[in-house]
Amino acid sequence: MMSTTTPRRRKPAATAMIAMSAMIAGITAADTAFAQQAAQGSRRASVAQGPIINRVVIEGNSRVEKALIEGDLQLRARAPYNQATVDADVQRILEVYRRSGRGLAQVTPRVVDLPNGRVDVVYTIVEGDKTGIKEIRFVGNNQISASRLRGVMTTTESNILSFLKSTDVYDPARIANDLELIRRYYLKNGYADFRVVSSDVQFDPNAGGYVVTVAVDEGPQYRVGSVNVDSRIPEVTADSVRGDLSTSAGSTYNADAVQRSLQDITTDVARRGYAFAQVRPVGTRDPATQTINLSYVIEEGPRVYIERINVRGNTRTRDYVIRREFDLGEGDPYNRVLMDRAERRLNNLGYFKQVRISNEPGSAPDRVVVNVDVEDQSTGAFSVSGGYSTSDGLIGEVAVSESNFLGRGQFVRVAGQLGQRTNGVDFSFTEPYFLGYRMAAGIDLFSKFSDQTRYARYENRVTGGQLRLGLPFTEEFSVTLRYSLYQQDLDIPNDLKQPYNDCSLPIPGYTQLNPGTSTPNRLFCEGNGEASLAIKESQGKTLTSLAGLTFNYNTLDNVKNPRNGFYGEVKTDFAGLGGDSRYFRATGDLRYYHELWEDIVGIARLQGGQIVGLGSGDKGAGGGGDLRIVDQFFLGPSLVRGFATNGIGPRDISSFDTNANAIGGSTYFGGSLEVQFPIFGIPRELGLKGAVFADAGTLFGYKGPTRFDTNGNGIIEGFAPTGCAQSSSVSQECILVRDSKTIRSSVGASILWSSPLGPIRFDYAIALTKDEGVPAANGAKIGGDRTQAFRFSGGTRF
Repeated sequence: MMSTTTPRRRKPAATAMIAMSAMIAGITAADTAFAQQAAQGSRRASVAQGPIINRVVIEGNSRVEKALIEGDLQLRARAPYNQATVDADVQRILEVYRRSGRGLAQVTPRVVDLPNGRVDVVYTIVEGDKTGIKEIRFVGNNQISASRLRGVMTTTESNILSFLKSTDVYDPARIANDLELIRRYYLKNGYADFRVVSSDVQFDPNAGGYVVTVAVDEGPQYRVGSVNVDSRIPEVTADSVRGDLSTSAGSTYNADAVQRSLQDITTDVARRGYAFAQVRPVGTRDPATQTINLSYVIEEGPRVYIERINVRGNTRTRDYVIRREFDLGEGDPYNRVLMDRAERRLNNLGYFKQVRISNEPGSAPDRVVVNVDVEDQSTGAFSVSGGYSTSDGLIGEVAVSESNFLGRGQFVRVAGQLGQRTNGVDFSFTEPYFLGYRMAAGIDLFSKFSDQTRYARYENRVTGGQLRLGLPFTEEFSVTLRYSLYQQDLDIPNDLKQPYNDCSLPIPGYTQLNPGTSTPNRLFCEGNGEASLAIKESQGKTLTSLAGLTFNYNTLDNVKNPRNGFYGEVKTDFAGLGGDSRYFRATGDLRYYHELWEDIVGIARLQGGQIVGLGSGDKGAGGGGDLRIVDQFFLGPSLVRGFATNGIGPRDISSFDTNANAIGGSTYFGGSLEVQFPIFGIPRELGLKGAVFADAGTLFGYKGPTRFDTNGNGIIEGFAPTGCAQSSSVSQECILVRDSKTIRSSVGASILWSSPLGPIRFDYAIALTKDEGVPAANGAKIGGDRTQAFRFSGGTRF
C-alpha cells in the first residue's frame, strides 16, 4: 500500500518574509561585490597613478661616505614612491651619523617632480659637529675605580684630543666588546661572582653627546684556597701534570690562569695519546674565607670527531690563514678547550672585527660540524711620523705597513726616516707560518746614517740585512735564530765646519802649521776637535757576518701599558762567519712590573752585556787589543739617565780635544728602579703619567788597539810608557785611554704621555756619581763623563 505525502502549504505572511529576506540578501551581496570591485579599481588606479622613483640623491655629506649611507637605504630607483619608506630612510641615515659620532645631524627629504610620472627623492644632510661620548659612568663599582674601568675599555670619553681619535664615537659593537673586557678584567682579578647588571646609552642634546652608564655587581674578591688534580685516567697521574698548572694556593683567583692551566694540561695529555681526554675546572667557593678551592678534573670525553670545519664571512683573508690557527683539523677528535684557544688566537690576529666559533650536529651522532664566522677589517696603515730627541734631533718618518698582506697573514713594512742627525730606509717582511709550521720567518733590509760628531767625531752608515726565524716553545717563551750581514762605513768629517781630521790631513788655508814645516800645529788641530787615532784607524768599510740567538720570556699583562708581569730578553751573537769582525757578544735586559697600588706601578730593571774579541792578534801595531771600535758598546742615557749619548765609558785623553773622544767599552751592567703614577687632577684619558726613578750602572773595558803605526815606518812614536799625551810631536802614534769602572748613578723624575701623537717622554735627572776625569796641563779635567740633565724623546703619527 502506497502512502502519499501532500506538501504543506506556506502561509502567505511567511512566504513574503522569506522572499523579502532573499531580496535584501541579494541586494547586499551585489552592493558588497560592487563596493569591493570599486575599491580594487580605486587601488589599481592609485597604483597606476603613483609616481615612480627616478633616482635617490644624497647631498650635503662630507664626513660620511655616500656608499655607507646608500647601503642602509630601502628606497630604490624604479620603485613606487612611498612616504613611509622615505621617513624610515631618514631615521636610517640619522643612525648612520650617530654611529659616526654625529648625533646632531639633520636630514631633510624632498621630492622633485619629473615628466612622465617620475620623481627624484633628495635627502639633504646637515652633518653638524662631531658628537662623541661625553661621559662613561659606572654604578656599583665599590672595589675598582671608575677611572680604572674606563682604562680597560677601548671606548674613550671626548676631550681636547678628540680631533685626533675616533674611539670616543659611540659604537654599539665596541661598547658590547668593552663590557666583555670589563668582565674578563674582574675575573682576572679575583671577582668570580662579577656580572654586568645593565648598560644604558642616552644621547644628551644639551651636552652634545652620549652618556654611557654601566651598572655592575662586583661581588667579593676571592683567593685560591687549594689546587688539586683529579685524574680519572689511570695512566695520567696528578703529579705528572702538576707542572702544567698556572694557579697556586694563596694567589688571587685569576680566570686567565685557570684557562692557561686547562690548555696546558689538555695539550700535555693529548701528547700522551689521550686525544679524547677532557679537562674541566671545578671551583668550590667558601664565602666565609672568600677562597675558591680549585680542582682540575681529567677524564675521558665522548668520542666525537670533527666532520667538517666551515669558514664563513672571510672576503679577504684566505681560508688556510684561519684554519692554521686550529690545533685540530677535520677528522681529529673534538676538544672544546683547544677550540677556545683557536678562537682567542684568531681574535688576537687583528685581521677581523669579530670571530665566533659554533658547532652543529654532523651526519652521525659521533660527528660534529664546526662553523667559524669572521668579519674582515682593514689591516693596512699609512703613517707620517715626526718627533724630536736629544740624541737624534728632529726626525720624520713615512711608513706603509700591512699586517695581512694579500690576505695571506704576512706582515710587510716599508719606511723612510729623515732627521737632523740620522736618516735611513728599512724594509721588513714576516711570514708567521714558515713551511706550514708555527714559526715566524722574516727578513729585514736597512740602511741607516747616524751623525756621531757631537760625541765621538765621526759619522757612520750601516747597510745590510737580517734573516730571522722565531720558534715559540710556549705562550711565554720563544727563541729567535738570527743571521745578519751588514757593512759599516765610518767617515771622519774634515772641512771648515767640522775639521776633525786636520792633524792628519791639513785643510789648506785653515789648519795652522808649525813654523818652517808642513806639519800641523798640534795645539791648533787637536784643539778644534780631532778624532781619536782609534777612530781614524777604523775609517772605511767594515763587513760583519753575525749569527745569533734571542731568548725571550714574556708574562706581561699588557704589552703597551704593563702593570704586572716579567719581561726578559737575552741575546747571544757570534761574529766571524766571514767578514772583518771576530767576537762573541752576550747581552741581557730583564724587567719586572708590579702594581703597588691602583694605577701606581713599580718597575725594576737589570741589564748587562759583555763582548769578547776572537781575533788572532793585534789590530793596531802592538796595541794589545783585537776589537774594532765599531764593535764596542757605546752607552749613555739608555743605561743611566742623566748622562749624554756616549756620555759614559772609556775615552781617549791623548789629545787637547776637550770633547775627549768616546771609544767604547766591552763590559756594562746597570739597574734602575722606577715608580709610575697618574698625575693628580689630569683626566686619565689624556694618557699623562708621572714617574720617579733611580739609575746606576757602568761601562768599562776598552779592548781595542792603543798603538798605531800611522806612517808605516815600523816605529811607534810617542813617550811610552808614560803616555803619548806628553808628546808635542804631531806624529804621535799611540793613545792614552781613560777607562774607569766608576759606578755612575742618578735620580730623577719623568713625564710620560701615551698620546695619539705617539709615546712621548721627558726626563730630568741629576747625576749623583760620575767619573770626573783627570787633570790636564792647564788645570782642567779631561776624560770625564758627559752629563745631560734634560732628555726628551718622542714621536708622532698622524
